[in-house]
Amino acid sequence: MKVKDLRNMTDEELNRKLEDSYNKLLHLRSDVKIGKLQKPHEIGIYRSDIAKIHTVISERSKEKKSEV
Repeated sequence: MKVKDLRNMTDEELNRKLEDSYNKLLHLRSDVKIGKLQKPHEIGIYRSDIAKIHTVISERSKEKKSEV
């Protein structure tokens, strides 16, 4: 996922995407433990997506604080 796409999302969409990413990461980690994971690189992809979403949320909160 690109940061440009994330910046075009609303706050609700970002929170929903963040929750979905955390859930998917949880399932991937459990698949690793039982030896069922076929594509281990997906863990890194979801971790970076979560970081990108947190970055966009943080930027928005800083913008709101500077406006006040």
